[in-house]
Amino acid sequence: MSANLRTHYLGLDLRNPIVASASPLTATVESLRRLEDAGAAAVVLPSLFEEQIEHDEMATHDLMLQGAEVSPEARGFFPEMAMSGSAIDKYLQLISDARQALSVPVIASLNGYTPGGWTHYARQFEMAGAHAIELNVYFLATDLTDTSAAVEQRYLDLVASVCAETRVPVAVKVAPYFSAMANMAKRLVDTGAAGLVLFNRFVQPDIMLDELEVASHLVLSTSDELRLALRWIAILHGRVDASLAATGGAHTTDDVIKLLLAGGDCVMLASSLLQNGPGHITTLLQGVEAWMTAREYSSVKQLKGSLSQLSCPDPAAFERSNYMKALKSYTSSFA
Repeated sequence: MSANLRTHYLGLDLRNPIVASASPLTATVESLRRLEDAGAAAVVLPSLFEEQIEHDEMATHDLMLQGAEVSPEARGFFPEMAMSGSAIDKYLQLISDARQALSVPVIASLNGYTPGGWTHYARQFEMAGAHAIELNVYFLATDLTDTSAAVEQRYLDLVASVCAETRVPVAVKVAPYFSAMANMAKRLVDTGAAGLVLFNRFVQPDIMLDELEVASHLVLSTSDELRLALRWIAILHGRVDASLAATGGAHTTDDVIKLLLAGGDCVMLASSLLQNGPGHITTLLQGVEAWMTAREYSSVKQLKGSLSQLSCPDPAAFERSNYMKALKSYTSSFA
C-alpha cells in the first residue's frame, strides 16, 4: 500500500507537500499547467510589488489631472481603478486564468515593506480567485535611526493591514534577521498570519571589478542553505498556531523529507525547478513515497514533526549544543 502524501497548508487540502514557489515558472498559465501535471500540489504566483502598484496608481492619477485641466467634467470619464493594461490588471488576469485552468490551489503574492493603501489589492486578489495570499515582506533595515522594535512593528502593521483587507488566509514570508525569531513568529501569527514561509532570501549586491559598479547578483539556492529553515521550523512546530512552509534550499528527496520531519506542512521549490524543470517534482515525490514506504510511514501526517524540537530525543541539538558539537567534531588536515 502506497503512503498517503496529503497535507494541509493555510487550511487548504494539498495532494502532497510540494508547492511551486514564486519564480518565472509560475508566471504563465502554460507553465503553471506543466507544474500541476508534474505533481505540484499548489502554486505561488510571482509577486506584485508595492512599487508597481504605486506607479500604476500615480500614472492613473496624473492622467485624471490632465483631463481635469481641460475640463472639470472630463474627470468623470476616467475609471477609478488603474489603467487598462497596467501591471495590476495583468496580475489580476493571471490569477483569474490560473484559477480556471488549474485544479490545485492558486496562491497570489504581494511584495512590500510599508503599510498603506496599496494593500487593499489583497481584496482584489481574493475577488480574482486566489485561494490564499503570500505576503512577501522584503525589507532591509539600513537606516541608522531604525530600532529593532520599530522594524518589528512595521512588519506587524503591514501584516495587519493586508489581513484586514481579505478573507482568504495570508501567509507571511519573512527574513530570519530578528533578534528573537520565535517571539516574532508568535506575534506575526497573533496579528493574523495563517502561515509563515521561512525564509525570505535577499538578493545580494556585488561589485563588478571591470566596470567598478555595484550590481545585483542573483544566485540560486543550494541544499547547504536548507538548515536555516529546518532549524526554525523544528523550533516553531507545535508552538505557533500557523502553517509552516519551508523555502530556500530544497533540491533533493532527502531535503524534502528532512523538512517534513522537522515539522514543515509543505516544501516550496523555486531554484531546483529552474535548474531541473517541472519534471523534478515527479522525481521528488517518487523518492519521498519510496522512503516513507520503506520505513513504514503510512502518511505525511504521521511523518510530519516527528523530529521537531518538541519530539526529537535531543531538543538541545537545535540550539547552542549543536554549535559546540560542530566545532569540536570538525577536523582539518592543516590543524
